[in-house]
This record gives sequence, structure tokens and C-alpha cells, in this order.
Amino acid sequence: MSNENRGIHPTAIIAAGAQLGDGVEVGAYSIIGGGAKIGRGTKIHAHVVIDGNTTIGEDCEIFPFASIGMPPQDLKYHGEDTRTVIGNRNMIREYVSVHRASTGGDGETTIGHDNFLMAYCHVAHDCKIGSHIVMANAATLAGHSVVNDHAVIGGLVAVHQFTRIGEYAMIGGFSGVPQDVPPFTIASGDRAKLYGLNLVGLKRSGFSEEKIASIKKAFKDIFKSKLSMKDALEKVRAELGNDPEIAAMLDFLSVESKRGIMR
Repeated sequence: MSNENRGIHPTAIIAAGAQLGDGVEVGAYSIIGGGAKIGRGTKIHAHVVIDGNTTIGEDCEIFPFASIGMPPQDLKYHGEDTRTVIGNRNMIREYVSVHRASTGGDGETTIGHDNFLMAYCHVAHDCKIGSHIVMANAATLAGHSVVNDHAVIGGLVAVHQFTRIGEYAMIGGFSGVPQDVPPFTIASGDRAKLYGLNLVGLKRSGFSEEKIASIKKAFKDIFKSKLSMKDALEKVRAELGNDPEIAAMLDFLSVESKRGIMR
């Protein structure tokens, strides 16, 4: 099938070996490297660069001057064959950069499904981003960061390498995030700290009053009691551990953290 029939602009450069699914559109002056695999229905606007061993899913939309799959900003990287894997229905706005993995991890930078990365966001090497996440303008993730499902990261936020952001957490704009942010919470500040639960976000996401009440109790026992973290987690697990959301919070807090848990 000709480039014209496939919605590929005649000025776009598609390297030999690139695999484009049905209905893929590629705008003017975009460059698609030979290791790219792009799922059906994905729309790539003008002046986009996709390089390296990069897989992009179906029905994504990538806006001008985005750069995906380029080598990591890591002095340890010396051209190893690492990957970038992006899921379906992601919206990647202008000037977003997503780097392929470096050494020292599992070899993949991954982004899930249904995410919205606003202009100038940066996803560094070896990051693991879940699904249904919003990163506002110029939010940046350093290497090996993990962002779990439904998190919201405000504009101009900088997340330290190896930091984890829990599910349904919200990071206020212009924050520096040096430690792990527990699920369901709000964090903000120059050196961010917890400000409580993301109650508005939970309600908007359809959490019942009963579910929110359980999360409130768990949060109070873990972060506002005089119990040690170990004793607080045991107490909450005994009382509320059958609730899947509480179990997810306990699992997040029980995993050994490279950065420590924000309090």
C-alpha cells in the first residue's frame, strides 16, 4: 500500500523495518526509525521522532515535536538494546520526551493505557507508568520512577529517581517529590509532604462513602497514630485487610523502598 493511501505525508521518513498498523497516520517531517512498531489507528502529527526499539499501541495520538525512544540521559548507557513500550489510547502532547531504558533495570521503559501526557512532560529511562494517569505540563519523572494507575501529577513537578507514586495519588503543581507517595493521598511542596487523602479524586472516580471511610481509617492509623509503621500496618491488615484498596495500600507500604515513604 502506498504512503499516500496509508495517511503518511510524503515528507515523512519511515525507515525500512518499521511496522505500521492499519490506519496509522504520520504527519509532515516526522521520522520513524526501523525498530518502531506502531499499532493500528495511531495518529502521529508533524515533526515527531520515534527511535530505537519502540512499540506503541493502538489509537494513540502523538503531537508535534514529541520524541519517543531516544537514548537515555544516563552516563552508564553505551548503546545497549533496550526498549520503550507504550500501550493503547495514550495522548502524548507537544514536546513530550520518553526515553528508552538504560542498564541496571529490566530493559524497558513502559507506559500503560489511556494516559494523558501534557506538553513538555518527560519520562526518563526505566520508568514504569500505569494506566489512566494525567501528567500536567512539564511534569518530569527521573529514571526508574514508578507511577501507579489513576495518579495525577501536577504541572512543573519533578519526581526523584527510584520514587514511587501510588494509585489515585495527586501531586500538587511545582512540587519536588523526593520520597514515595502512598496511594490515595495528596502531596505537595518544594520538598513535598503529605497533606491528607485525595478525597475529591476518590469521589470523582466513583469510590463509595463506605470505601472512602475505610481508606480514611487506614490513613489515620498508619500516618496519624503513635504506632510504629510496622505495628500500624499489622493493625490495619488485621482490621481492614480484606478490602482490596486497603490491601493495595498495605502492599505499597510494605515493599522495601529505595527512597523511603513520605510522611
